[in-house]
Amino acid sequence: MHDHAPEPQHDDGSIGRAARWSIVTIVALGAVGTGAWLLLRKPAPAREPDPTPVTPAVPRVIDEPPAPVPFTDVAKAAGIDFIHTTGASGEFLLPETMGGGVGFLDVDGDGDQDLVLIDGCRWQGEPFSSEPEPDHDSVRLWTNDGRGQFREATNGSGLEGPRYGMGIATGDLDGDGRTDLFVTAVGRNAVYLNRTERGGGPRFEDATDRLNVPRASRWGTSAAMVDGDQDGDLDVIVCNYVRWSREIDLAVDYRLTGIGRAYGSPTGFEGVDLTYLRNDGAAGLVDATAESGFAVANASTGKPVGKALGVVLGDWNGDGRVDVAIANDTVANFLFRNEGSPGRASFVEVGAPSGIAFDRNGSATGAMGIDTAWLRPRQWAIAIGNFANEMSSLYVERGTTMSFSDDAIIEGLGPASRAFLTFGLVMADMDLDGDADLVQANGHIEERIAKVQPSQAWRQRGQLFLNAGRGAPSPLLRELPAGKIGDLARPVVGRGLATADIDGDGDLDLALTQAGGAPMLLRNDLPAHGRWLRIVLEGPPGNPQGIGALVTVAPFAAEPSTTAATIVSGARSYLSACDPAFTIGLPEGQTKTVVTVTWPAGSRLASESRVVVDGTGRSIVIRASDR
Repeated sequence: MHDHAPEPQHDDGSIGRAARWSIVTIVALGAVGTGAWLLLRKPAPAREPDPTPVTPAVPRVIDEPPAPVPFTDVAKAAGIDFIHTTGASGEFLLPETMGGGVGFLDVDGDGDQDLVLIDGCRWQGEPFSSEPEPDHDSVRLWTNDGRGQFREATNGSGLEGPRYGMGIATGDLDGDGRTDLFVTAVGRNAVYLNRTERGGGPRFEDATDRLNVPRASRWGTSAAMVDGDQDGDLDVIVCNYVRWSREIDLAVDYRLTGIGRAYGSPTGFEGVDLTYLRNDGAAGLVDATAESGFAVANASTGKPVGKALGVVLGDWNGDGRVDVAIANDTVANFLFRNEGSPGRASFVEVGAPSGIAFDRNGSATGAMGIDTAWLRPRQWAIAIGNFANEMSSLYVERGTTMSFSDDAIIEGLGPASRAFLTFGLVMADMDLDGDADLVQANGHIEERIAKVQPSQAWRQRGQLFLNAGRGAPSPLLRELPAGKIGDLARPVVGRGLATADIDGDGDLDLALTQAGGAPMLLRNDLPAHGRWLRIVLEGPPGNPQGIGALVTVAPFAAEPSTTAATIVSGARSYLSACDPAFTIGLPEGQTKTVVTVTWPAGSRLASESRVVVDGTGRSIVIRASDR
């Protein structure tokens, strides 16, 4: 028992100020054969450090048009030769339009970020009952020379093999200090343990069978590695989309008026629970979903509610335990409050009372990508990318009691995002000015959408919203015009989106994938300056990247004020894994900075590390043993 007010029961038929949602759902389901769902999936109208001595930096406020943040697509020039395989053969099966993922990680321990792309495959009969296309590698790896040039290293790496891949999560599952891969798929997910020796070529062990990864026929999407039971090693949370098979898809039979069969809405499919895989070491990964609180049922039917596409980690009530937020497509978003103790995972779903379950009108949205960051000092926000004709959501924290309100409109994200269908979404300091900005990867699911909805397009440009700065009035987020973001403005069928510094120049670059197309590797071409820090954690055995740690940054000052923070994790966006290092810009003139790391529960070492950094324009490593 927990000393909390009773949580409301989940019921798809009544939740979220039910009147309007029920009407929209009925109309959408009645539109099979008309394609009306494409038009109607829209909402109702309308612990901070305490350092010691210099002078605090002056808050930055944008009071003039912001400078460009130009991105250049260098994928081909950098050696990335890849076209995503959808498997489409004219049947319009829903998974064909939903992939694929991208991940940055340091495979070989040389300090720079390598690249993994997740591919689909051509269907071989029923996807759950026969092997995918042979001689097709669905996990593709490129190693980085540290200057942004990549060499494909898939062959001989142990990653070879076919599956209908979707997403990727990264972390050290076996506690050997190397970053492993968890790959989600339509069908059985996979685990690849990193066996690369320093100085040697990439080597992975396919440990899917040895670690007892469930064989359940599910459609895995995004995933996250996290120490959910506070025992010192990393577990895996897997987002599952809908109960799907080729037969179910064909029976649902979505159609566009005058066109015929088309890709459909998830409203025609049953929901599926998340999967929580507890890491039991040599015993493998044990499905502990229900006992840990991750199974969420409809109170009326008893069936699973979730239709999960995105996952992000946070500590939104500041109790030192890692919480989990889930973006669900067309049903209520989840927020799982961590109430566990060392050795025991216990999560309680509080999405509705926290304010993130629905948009500002009380409606569920077509939610895909998700991320969290401080938009203002000591104020968390959770951003979620939504379907076309819906604004992206921006849930801004009110106090420290896990209470949020959807401020997408007043903070500038809402109207500018309404016309786009957003999949990938990341919040990071893209212009190195000291606060989190927001990037969206956009693209429709239906190639022929313009024939029934002329305001929409299959290929859509990306978007960059800059943070106006500490002390700025609302709206805080200002969209940069297409002419100021370079190749990010090129229309694509955007899906996965991940960040890393690929060339070692300090600013954050992007990888953006397309369904059925070539990825973009977007080099950030900001004018060079040295006012930044890249903070890398060296955590305890079992969690060497410090996943779940809170990192805060403050000026070394007589009156310090924490200016930026992150929860360390690669799990964010959609189907993607970012570099877990924290890159943040520093104000001009700030040469001493206090970085504080609050290690996650279960670390078994010092609870906090504090380091005074003298200088900027550098990457630093903070170890769990640092005091």
